[in-house]
Amino acid sequence: MVFPFTYEALVIGLVRVAGSLPVLRWAFAGAIIAILVDFSDLFMKNLIALGGLGGSAGYQSFDKWLDLVYMVTFLIVALRWRGVARNLAVGLFAFRMIGFAIFEVVQWRGILLIFPNVFEFWFVFVAGRNLFSPNYELTARRTVLWFIALLALKEGQEYVLHWGQLLDRFVATDVLVDWWSFLTSWS
Repeated sequence: MVFPFTYEALVIGLVRVAGSLPVLRWAFAGAIIAILVDFSDLFMKNLIALGGLGGSAGYQSFDKWLDLVYMVTFLIVALRWRGVARNLAVGLFAFRMIGFAIFEVVQWRGILLIFPNVFEFWFVFVAGRNLFSPNYELTARRTVLWFIALLALKEGQEYVLHWGQLLDRFVATDVLVDWWSFLTSWS
């Protein structure tokens, strides 16, 4: 899909690229930053009005293209790993790229449920393990159990975002205001 160039797309794109770079220095913290910045475009597109992102379909494609930036930085780091951590990361990245290509051709969000981005969750898990518990061995059994858990979590997220489209009717800034009102009403 081709999305129109707007200043809004430029601002969001630059923020997303900048948010992807810390992972190259700090794998775990950088991954958390990249994922949070990935979600930030939900707020930015509600807060800035510099030409839009081409509606829902245009936004989905734009978002998936920008996801490639952080995913490539994750892959660069994962290629330094060894054994099953590295091999599974590379396989999951390739799997997602197949899904991304199919999504771009058919423009059906259900593809993202069929090809979930488990690579992202796997990367965060391994980067966290490397930082907090480097002696934790990824045996075959542990790898399978962690993979199943991560797959279940990611499928849940993909369902909410892409199949059920449960968040499409919400405006991110309105949700924050509503939550703030709810939390402060208790005092």
